[in-house]
Amino acid sequence: MSRRPAQPVARVFAMPLVLLAATLVGLVLGLTGDGLRDVAAWILVGLPLALLALFLFRTYQ
Repeated sequence: MSRRPAQPVARVFAMPLVLLAATLVGLVLGLTGDGLRDVAAWILVGLPLALLALFLFRTYQ
């Protein structure tokens, strides 16, 4: 059985950190604004769930 080479820590945690930042920005926008800020907040907070659904769909297809 071949073993995959180790990846740098920055590469492993890059996407989770991007999703964390997007969620936090979405939460702050949702608390501080109305109108377009609320729309942006919904999109940013829903982004991790949308990506999860996309990857699950692609896995089971």
